[in-house]
This record gives sequence, structure tokens and C-alpha cells, in this order.
Amino acid sequence: MTGDGEEGRWVFGYGSLMWRPGFAYVERAGATLHGRRRAFCIYSVHHRGTPAQPGLVLGLAPGGSTRGVAYRVGQADWAATYAYLLEREQPTETYVESWLHVRLIDGRRVKALAFLSDRTHPQWAGRLDPEAQARLIAHSSGLSGRNVDYLRDLIGHLREDGVRDGAMERLLASVETLERAAIS
Repeated sequence: MTGDGEEGRWVFGYGSLMWRPGFAYVERAGATLHGRRRAFCIYSVHHRGTPAQPGLVLGLAPGGSTRGVAYRVGQADWAATYAYLLEREQPTETYVESWLHVRLIDGRRVKALAFLSDRTHPQWAGRLDPEAQARLIAHSSGLSGRNVDYLRDLIGHLREDGVRDGAMERLLASVETLERAAIS
């Protein structure tokens, strides 16, 4: 199924797509995806790290659920939006596109395009322990800036949408502890 409907198609965002979609949409709604969790599970060797000092970026890993945002894109804008999303989300093909059911905050259930972590890709970091994640995030930077800034942006924007992600907040606390230790 492709998420078609006379009213348009839906896209699910769980990271930077939540606050910086970069495409035209006719509706934005809080949404929950069941069966996948937000996780720093992909090594970043360009945007938030380098090949010598990889960082981590978000992916949708198996298990749990994720509160994010769903965007309804009008049919007239779909082709351009889809091309943009492929360019943005798939530069190294670390994600697999999939059409999944999400529940909107108002109770509606829609099928949305989501980009899932490809567990067979060489950049798949898997289920790193929180200390390993914190070390990578604290010490990496890439073309888009410091990895910790990406984590801070995520938490700030989640809070703006009324979402508390305890795992991400604990991770940031660990990273900040490492940052303070490096300054001392």
C-alpha cells in the first residue's frame, strides 16, 4: 500500500523531519508509530561525524513505539516531496522506506511513509550501550555540526511538541557529563 488517498499521502517524522520537514504539507499532526523505537543506531560519517570519528544519528530500530509527527502532503506536491525525501534521507542508503500505520493524536489511523533503519547496512550501529552512544555523540562533529547539538535539538523540539523521551534525555545527561569532564 502506498498511503494514497484523495486527500494526499502521509509522511512520518521522528527526528529532524519533525522540526525541519523541508517540504510543503497541508496538515501536521502528532503521531505514534508502534513496533519501532527512536534510537541513535546509525553511524554518521558525514553530517555528524567523520570516517575517523563517527557520530550517531537517529533511526527507527525494531521494538517499542515512537511519538513523532505525521505530515499530509497534497497529491500535487507528492512527486517533488518524495524526490526531496529520497535525496535527504537516502544519501548513503542507510534507511529502508516503508509504508506503516501510524495513529494520529486525534485518533485517526493513517498509512505513512517512514524511513526505517537498515540493519544490514555497514553504518548500522545496532544496540550500542548508553555509555558508548554518549562517547560517540560527545566527541564527534561533521558537515552539519556537532553531534551533541543534534541531540539537544531533538530533545528541545520533542518538548515543544509535548513529548518527553526519557531515553534521549538520559543520553543527553551522559553526554553533558562527558563534556564537563573534558573541560575540567
